[in-house]
Amino acid sequence: MKQMLFITTVVLSLAVAGSAQAACVVEYKAKRDNPLELFFDETTIKGKCTKSAAKAALSKKLSRKGLKLLKVLSVKKN
Repeated sequence: MKQMLFITTVVLSLAVAGSAQAACVVEYKAKRDNPLELFFDETTIKGKCTKSAAKAALSKKLSRKGLKLLKVLSVKKN
C-alpha cells in the first residue's frame, strides 16, 4: 500500500514538473529504514542532465519523503 502511494505521488509530481521546463528522467534506487523498504523507480527532475546534478536534486526530493538515495542508475533527457 505504501508503495502504491509513493508511486502515485511520483506520477503526479512528474505531470506537474514536466509541463513547465525541459527535464531529465532519472532512474534510481532508494531505501527507507524501520522497516526496511527498497525502491526502484524513475522520476523527472529539472536542471542539468548529469548524474551528479541528478544525485543532488533527487537526494533532496527523496529525503522529504523519508527516503535515502542509494544510487542513480541512469539519466536521460526528456
